[in-house]
Amino acid sequence: MSPPMPLTTLTALSPLDGRYRAKIAPLAECFSEYALIRYRVRVELEWLKALAAEPRIAEVAPFPPAVLAQLSRLVAEFGEADAQAVKDIETQTNHDVKAIEYWLRSKLADTGAGLQVSQFIHFACTSEDINNLCHALMLKDSRQAVLLPALDSVADRLADLAHTHADLPMLARTHGQAATPTTLGKEMANFAYRLRGARARIAAVALTGKINGAVGNYNAHLAAYPALDWEGVARRLVESLGLTFNPYTTQIEPHDSLAELFDAYAAGNTVLLDLNRDMWGYISLGYFRQRAKEGEVGSSTMPHKVNPIDFENSEGNVGIANALLHHLSSKLPVSRWQRDLSDSTALRNMGVALGHTLLAFDACLRGLSKVEAAPARLQADLDTAWEVLAEPIQTVMRRCGVADPYEQLKALTRGRQGITREALHAFIRGLDIPEADKAALLALTPAAYLGLAAELARRI
Repeated sequence: MSPPMPLTTLTALSPLDGRYRAKIAPLAECFSEYALIRYRVRVELEWLKALAAEPRIAEVAPFPPAVLAQLSRLVAEFGEADAQAVKDIETQTNHDVKAIEYWLRSKLADTGAGLQVSQFIHFACTSEDINNLCHALMLKDSRQAVLLPALDSVADRLADLAHTHADLPMLARTHGQAATPTTLGKEMANFAYRLRGARARIAAVALTGKINGAVGNYNAHLAAYPALDWEGVARRLVESLGLTFNPYTTQIEPHDSLAELFDAYAAGNTVLLDLNRDMWGYISLGYFRQRAKEGEVGSSTMPHKVNPIDFENSEGNVGIANALLHHLSSKLPVSRWQRDLSDSTALRNMGVALGHTLLAFDACLRGLSKVEAAPARLQADLDTAWEVLAEPIQTVMRRCGVADPYEQLKALTRGRQGITREALHAFIRGLDIPEADKAALLALTPAAYLGLAAELARRI
C-alpha cells in the first residue's frame, strides 16, 4: 500500500473537509478535534476555579486576579500547537480527557497556582462530566454564531421576495393541476413564516449539563468534603456556562436536550427541502428565471442550460443532514445501565450533521439570490386557466340560493381543456342572480382573483 497522502482539501475523505471546506469553516471553530480540546480546557479550568472559590476547600485558596487572568489566557490563546501537545500526550495515555489533565498540570506550573492546586484539576470528575458540558457548549455556540444567522439569511431573502412580488399573480397548482390563483410573493411568505417558526424552535431548546461524578450521585465529592453542598457547586458552574442544570443523571448526561435540538434542526431542514423542491418546480415552469453566471457551464453537452443546481445541492445536503440528525436524536438518549460508550463516536459526528445543514442553508440562499420572476410567463398561464373562476362563481351562486351550483360548474368545467372567458361569461349572464353579483363575476379575471394573498405577503 502506498504511504498516505498529506491531508489537504483535495485528499480529504470527507467532502466537508475537502470540496466544501471553505463553506463550513466557521463550524470547525466549534466541532473540530482542536475545538473539542479547547472546550475541554475551558471546562476543566472553570471547574478548578469553582473549587478554588469554595471556602470549605481549604487546600485550594481563591486565585488572585493575576492568576485568574493567566488561566483565562490559557483558553483565549489556546492554539493548534497546544492542541497538538495534548494529542502527543494522548499517544501515551490512550485517553483523551486524561491527556487534558496532564497538559494543564504542566501549564499551571507556569501560572503561580502551585503544585497542590494542580491535584484538583479534574477533581472528582468522570470524563463525561467534562465532555457533556463541552458538547452542550459546542452546540450552543454554533447555534448562535453560525447556524441561526445562516437560517435567518434564507428567511430574510424569502421575506424580500414576498414583499417584492406581493402583488404578482400566479396560478396555483394543487395536485399539479391549475387551482385558485395566489401571488408569487404569498408563496414566498409561506416559507419565510415556516422557517422563522423553525428558527424559533431551534433557538428555544435549553441545552442541559451536569458535573456530578461517576454515576451522578456526587459519591467521590462527598467522600472528600462531606459538608459541602456539591449539588449547589455543580449547579452554579453549569449555569455560569449558559446551560441548564440537570440534577438527575447516570454517568452520562442523558442527551435528551441534544436529541430535542437535532429534531428541531431536522424539522427546519424539512421545510427547506419543501422550499427547494417548489423552487425547482417554479423554475421548470418558467415562473422564475435564473441569472446566468459569467463563465459557468450548465451542461457538458447542452450549452443553453441554466440548471437549478443550488436548490438540488441544498436538497441533497438536507437528505444527508437529516439522516444523521435523526440517527443522533434516536441513538443518543439510549444508554445501557449507567454508561456505555456507544454515544461517543456518534457525538463526534454532530459537526458532520450540522455541516451538511449549513451547506443546505448556503446553497438554498445562493439559489434564491439568483432567481428573477418572469411576469409574462406567469400571466400566460393565468390567461389559459379561466376554469379556476368556477370556484367564485359557484360560491356566489350558493349565496344567492341557486340550486346545485357546484354540480352546474362541474358539468361546465371539470376535465375540459380550453375553458374560455366567453364560455364563462355566457354562463354568468344566464344565471338568475342579482345584476350586481353578475357584474362582479363578469369583472373577475384569473389574475384578479387573489383574495388576501397580496396583503398576507406584505405582512411577513
